[in-house]
Amino acid sequence: MKNEICKKGFTDFQLKWIALVLMVMDHIHYFFEFTGKIPEWFSMLGRLSAPLFLFCLLEGFQHTRNRKKYFLRIYVIAVGMGLLQYIFICFVRRPDGFVPQNQMLATFSILLVILQGIDWCKQKKWGRGLSAIVLPLIWPFVGMGLIQAVPSAANAVLLLHYTLLPMHSAIIDGGTYFILEGILLYLFRKRRALQAAVFFVLALILEGVFPFLLTPGATAEMLITTMYGWMSGFAAIPMYLYNGQRGKGNKKLFYWFYPAHVYILYGISWVMQLL
Repeated sequence: MKNEICKKGFTDFQLKWIALVLMVMDHIHYFFEFTGKIPEWFSMLGRLSAPLFLFCLLEGFQHTRNRKKYFLRIYVIAVGMGLLQYIFICFVRRPDGFVPQNQMLATFSILLVILQGIDWCKQKKWGRGLSAIVLPLIWPFVGMGLIQAVPSAANAVLLLHYTLLPMHSAIIDGGTYFILEGILLYLFRKRRALQAAVFFVLALILEGVFPFLLTPGATAEMLITTMYGWMSGFAAIPMYLYNGQRGKGNKKLFYWFYPAHVYILYGISWVMQLL
């Protein structure tokens, strides 16, 4: 009976499709907010997208037969998108100056390295494990220290950040809080109810309570109108309803759809501003 109930939940591919639809809604608001015609609730619902992709990422990392290949597939796309972002920032911008800050795959890349480090530590491979955990976490401090010591190195550090060595603290789309959420999701992966509860509480704290307390003049109304990142916590519901099944679908679609739709939407928004 328990197995039958479990199978009635969402498969991995179904969760990804839910996340994909919500992501597109979020990005439609993100790229076309300047029109004043896209409702804010597109982005409110979109807050659930990244956590669901994160959840599926962790399931993939746990079950893949080749973690190196799994990481490289995400990392290569992240580097390519980062390079385009660097070009947009430094050389080519939309007429209103807007530049997309879509570095979620860079966040995923950092997280996967840390998770592999955690697993190496569990296997008592302390040197490799601690290096994989510590180095990605301290790189932002090293990079910023280098810029302060040698100001002329700023462009080189910026290029590294957007390509080969992203700094978690400088990523807007994901970043430090998201990596922390990913680590805890992974550590509690064998206890689904607790995993979902931990994510819900952590999202409320990191993306609701902290921003509210750290924003001068913040009001309770702003938690609904502008500071609604905490709504990502509701992704805990479909996470809990995951049935442990992969489901049927083309896994490559989700890797390439992300960069493709970002640049298509950005291009359309660019043209609209020129007309």
